[in-house]
Amino acid sequence: MEHHPLLVVLGPTASGKTKLAVKLAEALSAEIISADSRQVFRNMDIGTGKDLQEYHINGKNIPYHLINIKDAGEKYNVNEFKEDFYRIFESLTAKRVLPILCGGTGMYIHSILQEQEYTAIPINESLREKLLSKDIEELRRMLLDYPKGIVAHADLSSHKRLIRVLEIAEYLQHHDFSPVKRPLITPFIVGLQTEVTLRREKILNRMEVRFKEGMIDEVKMLLEMGVDREILIFYGLEYKFIIAYLEGKLDYETLKLRLGTAICQFSKRQMTFFRKMEKDGLKIHWFDATQDEADLYGKIMTAYQQDLSF
Repeated sequence: MEHHPLLVVLGPTASGKTKLAVKLAEALSAEIISADSRQVFRNMDIGTGKDLQEYHINGKNIPYHLINIKDAGEKYNVNEFKEDFYRIFESLTAKRVLPILCGGTGMYIHSILQEQEYTAIPINESLREKLLSKDIEELRRMLLDYPKGIVAHADLSSHKRLIRVLEIAEYLQHHDFSPVKRPLITPFIVGLQTEVTLRREKILNRMEVRFKEGMIDEVKMLLEMGVDREILIFYGLEYKFIIAYLEGKLDYETLKLRLGTAICQFSKRQMTFFRKMEKDGLKIHWFDATQDEADLYGKIMTAYQQDLSF
């Protein structure tokens, strides 16, 4: 079976992924597939950091996919992402166009690179309800009742993920499951990283810019459009804390302090997830995101070209 190349640009929030991916796309006549679980939603621009102006470079508009494909208030999950990704990936490769997968949603990227076939297994709400009250150790003990082959490579690090593993294991006990045949992907994975103090500084600076651009007004608009409060909170940290501010539960300075802290903690979790991907056998080529832009681009292009020559 033919192998198909995929260039991946990943990293924590505020690491400069989009800017780099666009520069690489221009040089390689590529198109970008977003791996951001929130940028799929329309009218959620500032809060999700879409920065669509970055897709314009040297007088060209770089084509992008999986941004603004759903209305705010709708839901989108990893299996939907996979179906959308493979549809676009196959279309691009058929035209001999290189796809660049760019984003910070580790679960989305992992689902493609590790081919997590079980993402198509449906949610079992009644089982979830029974499992929610159990602690992590109880859930881990429950897994011992299922065949090792089902749970051997599962992520058991969080309560939420353990529940999903049990949901999958229970489904497979009672149903036949035939995974979909997917094209073979040969990835080259670029990881952007920064020293923790600098990463925190970049995150806080970008947050300040977003407040000035009208992030609070954007959340107000979404609520006025009728987007459910709970769904907005589910979409992420910015929405959770700004809604608390709008409801008078936080003052403005406390909002900024708590949101900034939460985003920094989230970026740490992103890096932990990417390191887990490496433990799962994926080779990530890490680069210092704070170095000179031209040097960074040159080093990545050199590494990518060398990889192609093997």
